[in-house]
Amino acid sequence: MGSTFKNSCLVGLGAVAGVAITMQFSALAQKPVDAGMPLAELRQLADVYGVIKSTYVEPVEDKALLSQAISGMVASLDPHSAYLDPRAYRELREGTEGRFVGLGIEISESDDGYVEIVAPIEDSPAWHAGIKEGDLITRIDGLPVQGLPIDEAIKRMRGEPGTRVTLTIARKDSPAPLSFTIARSEIIQKSVKAKMVEPGYAWLRVAQFQEPTVDDMAAKLKALYRDNPDMKGLVLDLRNDPGGLLQGAIGVAAAFLPKDAEIVSTNGQLVEQRQRFYGRPEFYMLRSGADPLSTLPPAFKSMPMVVLVNTGSASASEIVAGALQDYKRATIMGSRTFGKGSVQTIRPIGRDAAVKLTTARYYTPAGRSIQARGILPDLPVDETLEGDGLNALRMREADLERHLSNDRDKEEATRADDIEEQMRLLAEARLRKPLDYGSADDFQLVQALRHLKGEKVQLSKRALKADTTLAQHGR
Repeated sequence: MGSTFKNSCLVGLGAVAGVAITMQFSALAQKPVDAGMPLAELRQLADVYGVIKSTYVEPVEDKALLSQAISGMVASLDPHSAYLDPRAYRELREGTEGRFVGLGIEISESDDGYVEIVAPIEDSPAWHAGIKEGDLITRIDGLPVQGLPIDEAIKRMRGEPGTRVTLTIARKDSPAPLSFTIARSEIIQKSVKAKMVEPGYAWLRVAQFQEPTVDDMAAKLKALYRDNPDMKGLVLDLRNDPGGLLQGAIGVAAAFLPKDAEIVSTNGQLVEQRQRFYGRPEFYMLRSGADPLSTLPPAFKSMPMVVLVNTGSASASEIVAGALQDYKRATIMGSRTFGKGSVQTIRPIGRDAAVKLTTARYYTPAGRSIQARGILPDLPVDETLEGDGLNALRMREADLERHLSNDRDKEEATRADDIEEQMRLLAEARLRKPLDYGSADDFQLVQALRHLKGEKVQLSKRALKADTTLAQHGR
């Protein structure tokens, strides 16, 4: 059923919830080649290479053949390890830096197979060209996109700065298709949003953990507090945050926890992967200069907080939620998170390629492993009053083939076996308009505000029923 879900992404970034990674870019020296390497198997690999080169129906380039061999070897380890060719490596660096070359549109796959504009990024080429929310892309440079995989559509809209792409657009209030020729340019993506949603109550959303995230968060919090010194509570929104840089997660958690508090620990095969990370500048600052958290108002260390999470909250966002939950610093609200409790290290290979390799598991300050289990909310709350919609059907880490096991806790069932129930939820979710996080119609945000005010919260009936069933079975 996963193919029926809408994968929302940014052209030039393409981050899909639950797939992005908590990363450490490593320049560690590689271990010397072991003299006891399996020479027989390596000879077998060379033999297969020779057979393909000499007998395959068409000539195969050496570079392509060897690249695919490396890719297959790494990808067979677990769902998050991968060989990054030059293009993939460049895209990964762009995503973590918060900048990429593209048109500046957030897109999703429409129900009828077209590419739908979720929103143009403000001040981007698409925004200036007049692209609007709800537009449907029907052709890219004349190529029909109906049924085209969304990843392929993204590739066709990417390119070098200054180059142009022509989009054919179907717009509801336009009787004829519209044509837009747009020049690609570097897009600066902001991963943090913040505003006062009610007098005394602030909403802070982190969409992804990037290099500028801690600086951007600190600047927005200081501005909010300057204009609202009587702030009573804060909602930290990590829904559909797929993760990102480990340093970003440490910095966000450190903003709200006691000074020098442990945020996360890791354990892997190498000594350097067995570490503890604390809320100190050396663990979260990626740039030189002043510590962005040093001038935060002290009120943020004790202000009542709710953290909103869902199945799309993965990796670095789970580190933040887990730390705040362990210290009882915030109430976690929403649904069980994705469950990606592993760390990926980027090891450059040659000049322009790299290997993204799973090198450690991470643990919350209390020693909990999130791997394949996720963060369980203190207060389970559905996405809407009617139910959890597509969120209840999204894949989680435990659903992925070859996922790492949880080495400290028993994994729990993540998917209901009732296919009819799943189809009903899917049909209901498709009838609803996309959720606008931070709006007056955001049901979970409304419940978070009610909790901060000491009012009764509308809990998820489905989640409460599941928890009762687990308790009856002694789990």
